[in-house]
Amino acid sequence: MKLSDYKALTFDVYGTLIDWESGMIAGLNPLTDQLDLSRDQILEAHAYHESTTQRVTPAKNYRDILATVYKRLAEEWGLRASWEEAQVYGRSVEHWPAFPDSREALAYLKDHFKLIVLSNVDNASFAHSDAKLGHPFTAVYVAEDVGSYKPDPRNFDYMLEQLARLGLTRGDILHTAESMFHDHGPANRHGLANCWIYRRHDKEGFGATMNPGDMPRYDMMFHSMADLVEAHRAELAG
Repeated sequence: MKLSDYKALTFDVYGTLIDWESGMIAGLNPLTDQLDLSRDQILEAHAYHESTTQRVTPAKNYRDILATVYKRLAEEWGLRASWEEAQVYGRSVEHWPAFPDSREALAYLKDHFKLIVLSNVDNASFAHSDAKLGHPFTAVYVAEDVGSYKPDPRNFDYMLEQLARLGLTRGDILHTAESMFHDHGPANRHGLANCWIYRRHDKEGFGATMNPGDMPRYDMMFHSMADLVEAHRAELAG
């Protein structure tokens, strides 16, 4: 199995291309500055409330999901937070930074693959990230379009239906993501080849993503997008 066997890379964005953990930590400062919590404690609490809210209210816009998470975290930590403060956090995706290698890697990869987004955000929030990444994508499918959040199979079903209209079959696609919970588990269940961008290789735990329980299978693994690009260049050269 080689990268060059595929025609399309379908991406999770947040955690893979955008450093959502750093963005979350910065956005939660009004709460966490009052507490003595480790980075991992903050991220794991966020992961629980985010995944729970997405499961219970799947039609809710991601900006409102984040605002609800902020409210739940304040309650869990015994703090007061107004809805206006929660809404500020809900709009914080626009400030989340790209990983340093993402834009350059995507600029290279778009000359060799169709680049597709399957993300758990809303269109307005994603527009800011898309600009940071250089607008490299052929198609963008977000939770707002589907009415549910990964790992719900509806999101992958929707993407595959749309990609079929672009002439892409399952065998053409390599799903490329960081989150085992949101992406690699569903990719396994949908029969998709998958590539783990293991950004957290030097950290313990699952950070801002939920523990998937039984670890999903993956076909390839790289520690960064830069490493993926180097592997593709090596294939072409070899």
